[in-house]
Amino acid sequence: MEKKTSLPLIIAAFFAIYVIWGSTYLLNKVAVGELPPFMLAAVRFVSAGLLVFGIAALLGKPLRISRKQFLNATFAGFLFLSLGNGMVVWALKYVDSNFAALIISAQPLLVMFMMWMLQGQRLRPMSLVGVFLGALGIYLLVSQATLVRHPLAWVGILMIVSAMIAWAYGSLFVGKADMPSNFFVNTAYQMLIGGIFLGLMSIGAGEAWVAPSTWSLPTIWSMALLVIFGSIVAFTSFNFLLKNVSPEKVATNTYVNPIVAMFLGWYFLEEPITGQSMVAALILLTGVYFINTGRKKIGLRRFQGKENGVRKEAASERE
Repeated sequence: MEKKTSLPLIIAAFFAIYVIWGSTYLLNKVAVGELPPFMLAAVRFVSAGLLVFGIAALLGKPLRISRKQFLNATFAGFLFLSLGNGMVVWALKYVDSNFAALIISAQPLLVMFMMWMLQGQRLRPMSLVGVFLGALGIYLLVSQATLVRHPLAWVGILMIVSAMIAWAYGSLFVGKADMPSNFFVNTAYQMLIGGIFLGLMSIGAGEAWVAPSTWSLPTIWSMALLVIFGSIVAFTSFNFLLKNVSPEKVATNTYVNPIVAMFLGWYFLEEPITGQSMVAALILLTGVYFINTGRKKIGLRRFQGKENGVRKEAASERE
C-alpha cells in the first residue's frame, strides 16, 4: 500500500520525471555529438552528486549513512546511472533521440515481467494483451530502415535494452531496500557513486576526455541543464516517488517521455517522425496502458482482500 504524503509534492515529482526527463534525450544527443558518452555521463553525475551533497549539507541533513545503506546506494547508482543511463547515452551516438525514447517507453513491460519472475505476481489477461501490443509496437518501430540507418544502430538498440533491464531491476530493488531516508542524501550518494563508475567505464573504454574549456556553447548549455534539472531535480523526484508510490506507477513516465522527446528531436534536430513511428508509438503506449491497468486491478484486489480479512477478524473478536 502506498505511503501517505503530500499530493502536490507527488504531482510535482511526476512532472519532473515526465517532462524534464523527456527533454534529456535531446540534451544528451546534443552533448554526445561532441563528448565521449561515458565521459559525458560521468561528468554529469559526479558534478550533480557533489552539488546535491552541498545542498543537503546546507539544509542541515546528516550525510552519514549506515554501511548497508551505502552498499544499497552503490548498487542502485550502478544500475540506474552507470548502466541505465550510461548505455543509453552511448547508444545515442547511433540512434535518434526520439527513436531511443520510444524503445524505452516499453520499460513497464520489463518491470511487470520482473515482478512476475522475481516476486511471483500473476500476469492478468489485460497485462498479457499489453505485452502483445508492446512487442508489436517495438517491432513496427525498429523495422523501419529510415530510422535504423547507422551501421551500429542495432548495437545501440541492444545497449538500450540492456539499460532498460538494469533500470527495471533497480526500480524493484530500491522500492524495498534500506536506502538513506533523506531523498537529497540518497540521490547524492547514488549520483556520485554512479558517476565514479562511469568514469572508470570511460577509462576502460579508452575514451579521450575533452576539457570543458573547449566545449561548444550548445554542449555547455546541455550539460548545465542535464546536471541541474535532468539529474538533481528529476532524479531526486524519481527516488522520492519510488518510496511513496508503486514501481509500475513510477514507470508510467514512459507515457510522456517519448512524446516530449519526439517533439523536441523533430523541432531542434530535425529528426524524422514517420507515420509508422506514430502508429508504433500509439500501439506501444496502449500496451503500457493495459499493463498498468492490469497491475492496478491486482493492487485493488489485494487491498480489498486485506480489508475483508480485517473485517472477519473484527467480527470474530466481537463474537
